[in-house]
Amino acid sequence: MTELAQAPKAAESTPRATLADVARLAGVSAKTVSRVMSNDPKVSQQTRERVMLASKRLRFRPNSLARNLRHGGVTNTVAFVIGDITNPFYFNVAAGIERELASRGLTMLLATTDDSPGSEAVVVEALLSQRVRALLIVPIAGDQSYLDGERQLGTPVVCVDRPPTNLVADTVVLANREGAAMAVRDLVEAGHRKIGFICSPAELWTHQERLAGFRDALLQAGITDGARYERLEAIGGPSAEESVAELLAMDDPPTAIIGGNNRASKGVIRAITAREQRVAFIGFDDFELADALGISVIAYDPIEIGRQAARLALSRLDDPSGPPERVEISTHLIKRGSGELPPRN
Repeated sequence: MTELAQAPKAAESTPRATLADVARLAGVSAKTVSRVMSNDPKVSQQTRERVMLASKRLRFRPNSLARNLRHGGVTNTVAFVIGDITNPFYFNVAAGIERELASRGLTMLLATTDDSPGSEAVVVEALLSQRVRALLIVPIAGDQSYLDGERQLGTPVVCVDRPPTNLVADTVVLANREGAAMAVRDLVEAGHRKIGFICSPAELWTHQERLAGFRDALLQAGITDGARYERLEAIGGPSAEESVAELLAMDDPPTAIIGGNNRASKGVIRAITAREQRVAFIGFDDFELADALGISVIAYDPIEIGRQAARLALSRLDDPSGPPERVEISTHLIKRGSGELPPRN
């Protein structure tokens, strides 16, 4: 093999090597380097070895994204757009997505809207410009019709946790109504008639579904005055902890409370603990340390949500035809003690 030209000495802050740098070191044209990186079988073995050795010495990494875009192709990346990045729910869902994609040699790109409706389209457009293979999204904006054109071009769109608005797309959601109703039925069975419901932010479809399940179960139990114990927080409004404190300060306070999501549950626990009142409690969403604290919860498998969402996307990649699918993930009650407390006489 012919000797390579002398490699340039590294500067104190060495810029990333380019394809042209590799070509100079290997003594070939940039086009030849490109052909080697593309595994062109017409390149001789000797030339291929020269280019690969130069590439290794320069620590060169080919830009596969740029190459795919130049040829009108797509990447091996699937985008997942989440809401608030601090919510552990999304990371568990993402874990399920990532595991399923790995079986097909695909990777996941995570982006966040920070639960801001105005950010959704901006974030999504930035991802689509990178030619992702599929888009998985937790909708937060009031309208997803802007995605219809991309879907018609063949990019699978899967909505996670909430259905889209003005868009036909595959969806994975929880059995939210049944989960909330399950909590009510258990508390009623324990003897409770004054049951509170705390949820924030109330505007989300997910929380509206849980509220509907709560109300339906109360009516089925013959409880018609449950609205006075509802506290549905708007974004920027009072915290769940403040709302529970208000409920517990009533002349006729609730004897049991349901937390509509994991964050509301933490506020409920803080308020109950601070006032040292004996109140039964069931939270919707399991959360860290809930088992250690003896908190009863409506639980589900967030990783399975991710798996199912990824499977829908992969299925669309294989066969884009057919009507949209809706997968509903079941919920179940885990009894740990807090929800089994009977009402005080």
